[in-house]
Amino acid sequence: MSAFKQSKEYLAENPASWTELFLHACCGPCAEAPVLDLMEAGIKPTLYYFNPNIYPLEEWRRRHQAIEQLAELRGLDLIAEQASREDLNLGLSGLPKQCQYCYQVRLKQAALRAKELGFKAFSTSLLVSPYQNRDYLLQLGREAAAEYDLEFFAVDWRPLFRLGQKLAMEHGLYRQKYCACYYSLASSKWKDKIYRELEDFAGGPIAIAE
Repeated sequence: MSAFKQSKEYLAENPASWTELFLHACCGPCAEAPVLDLMEAGIKPTLYYFNPNIYPLEEWRRRHQAIEQLAELRGLDLIAEQASREDLNLGLSGLPKQCQYCYQVRLKQAALRAKELGFKAFSTSLLVSPYQNRDYLLQLGREAAAEYDLEFFAVDWRPLFRLGQKLAMEHGLYRQKYCACYYSLASSKWKDKIYRELEDFAGGPIAIAE
């Protein structure tokens, strides 16, 4: 029996008239399980990589590379929008406010793009992570959906989180060691190793704000 049944069960309780979904993808590893789960339910996701919270720019590129790998592996369309270096360092006053901003800007932008491109529904791979604020994500997703006359696909993918991480490892996708923003990087116990890896990726020194 397939482990990928979350979307099927959600659709059994919330029937949908659409078979394509605009999926905001925060990173390759977190998108692994939602993508397979959606496809198992007969839904084709289009991946949307919009994450202006990622700091620094080299990290944004590294995660972009991973989502490109996943899109190619699954034969899916990928739309990526790149933020400027200034946008990546948002300069808010710490993690609680930063997290709220990151959710808000990404979900609203995903809903806007979904509407512009003719989709009837959207979702986010953030819903797979047990480390994210699910209740707040659902609130923001539904608000954005209502604003743009869309459906927010509010499935609970958290039971598939570990399986998705295992698949990412098998597929050789980059698996990051911090959430995304400047504050999560600065507070990471792995930050020195992260800096070295980013410099290797960039092929030279990179600028990191103090």
